[in-house]
Amino acid sequence: MVDREFYEAIKKGTTTVGIVCSDGVAMGADARATMDTFIASTEAVKIHRINDNMAMTIAGGVGDAEYLVKIIKMQDEIYSMEEKRSLTPTSATSILSIILQENKMFPYLVQLILGGINKSAPEIYNIDPMGGYTKESKFTATGSGSLTALGYIESIYDPSMTTQEAVKHVLKALKIAMRRDAATGDGTRIVTITKKGFKEYGKEEIEKLSK
Repeated sequence: MVDREFYEAIKKGTTTVGIVCSDGVAMGADARATMDTFIASTEAVKIHRINDNMAMTIAGGVGDAEYLVKIIKMQDEIYSMEEKRSLTPTSATSILSIILQENKMFPYLVQLILGGINKSAPEIYNIDPMGGYTKESKFTATGSGSLTALGYIESIYDPSMTTQEAVKHVLKALKIAMRRDAATGDGTRIVTITKKGFKEYGKEEIEKLSK
């Protein structure tokens, strides 16, 4: 059995957020990577585009997480060539779950949020290092700053909100986490996924939202 120290290790060092909206999903993460008390990077990429309809946030061990990103991107490319369509969040989550389940003896130190559009319906999954996953109907967060982020999102969540409206709340949730969690900081990255596809907000757009 994996001990408590293992779970404490994977939840340190970041804040990632995912919100289910009326027209899609909004996801965000900070840009700080830490090694204990040392800030290893201020430009860490913690949201990855898998395809036009899906993205994944990462928390935990960088090497493990980036390897899983490469695997699921490769699986998506193979599936697209064979089936002429991309993986859905549901099928991608199933693949990741199997990979994580098969490596319980030497588990990947990760906590993942996978979100996107499945047949016009928005979906978000929270995936743990043992391969367990939860389909979230409203919102979720991972990392050491997740508790403060979740507290804010829970207070404002409305299922009728659009991705455009949710982006402002993702940004505020991350800023609140930054104020209370030393391992979260150094800017934010925010994406939305709707029927129109994948959109990543640039620095200027995020600065406008901050005002």
